[in-house]
Parts: sequence; C-alpha cells; structure tokens
Amino acid sequence: RSRILPLSYSQERLWFLDQFDPGSTSYNMPGAVRLSGDLDVKLLEKSLNEIIRRHEVLRTTFRAVDGEPEQIIAPPLELKIASIDLRGFSAQQRELEARRHLEEDTQRPFDLAQGPLVRASLLLLEETEHILLFTLHHIISDGWSIAILVREFTALYEAYRAGQTSPLPELTIQYADYAIWQREWLQGERLEQQIGYWKRH
Repeated sequence: RSRILPLSYSQERLWFLDQFDPGSTSYNMPGAVRLSGDLDVKLLEKSLNEIIRRHEVLRTTFRAVDGEPEQIIAPPLELKIASIDLRGFSAQQRELEARRHLEEDTQRPFDLAQGPLVRASLLLLEETEHILLFTLHHIISDGWSIAILVREFTALYEAYRAGQTSPLPELTIQYADYAIWQREWLQGERLEQQIGYWKRH
C-alpha cells in the first residue's frame, strides 16, 4: 500500500473516544468458545494466525500524524495463545475461574497505537475440555465480524486437523479498501445532503 490509509468514519469515532479517554475498556469485545474433544493447540494457533494474516484489519494499529489518524497495517504476525491450566480446581471453581479470567481480560486496555488489538488465551478445564477466550477492540471488529471469524476459524482448524491446506479463498477487498472508498464516496455535495438531512430531523 503506497498511500496514507484513512480511518472509516466508525473507526475515527472510536479513535477519537480513545484519545478522549485513553486506556478505556468500554470498547473491548470479549468472546468465549467452549471446545470439547481432543485439541491440538499448535493447530489452534496456526488457525488463529492464518485469520490474522488473511484480515489486515486484525493487524492494524492507529496513529496520529499532524493530528490526523491513519491506519498502519503490520506484516503478518505470530500471536501466541496463553495457556492457563485450571485442572487443579473443582468443577464449580473451574467455571468461576474461567469467568474471572474472561472478566479480567475484558478489563485489560489496548493501546491503539501499539497493538496487536486482538488477544487470546486457552483455559484447560479437563484433558478434553477447553475454553478459548478472545478479546478484540471494537475499532477492528464488530458483531458481524465475530461470526465470520468463528466460521473461518472452524473451517481452518478442521482442514489443518485433516492435514489439508486452508480451504478459504484469498480476500480481494480488505477493510482499509472500504475505508478509502467510504471517504472518497461521502464528500462534497453527497456529504452535504446527508448532513442536511440530519440537521432537518
């Protein structure tokens, strides 16, 4: 990419709020997936890192240049999944500990300028029972995105377990492309019409 990458309007709103209240965890998006059966942690990490490679936005950070925010897309990175062994607890305590870990992770802030803006950990409940915890900042994800990530993660993990390569086609459009299109489309007379509509209402 040879040009400055602007933020989409929704990203700019979240970036501004982060500048206004740095370290806030209000826009952390936590999730948890319970995994039953034999689990290959190396393939779990491989699946997660393939998703991060595929989706530039998951390795994007945000910095200000002359007061204007821009997207910085990092090269593919290797995200390690922290492993937490809860097998020493009783069944009831394990569930409480799992909830505590999720709440603690949710309350850990992200640095939008440093990243990564996604993290994951794996709770080991029993030999064949795990919980995958993940948290993303809302500036790189939304509710629709989570469903896509889970679907892609499942497809990748199943393929890797079977000794196959990724079944997912390469993406032809990334979120940064959408942000550029949005900025170019919504300006001038079109922007004035939109603003005028909301002023009238």
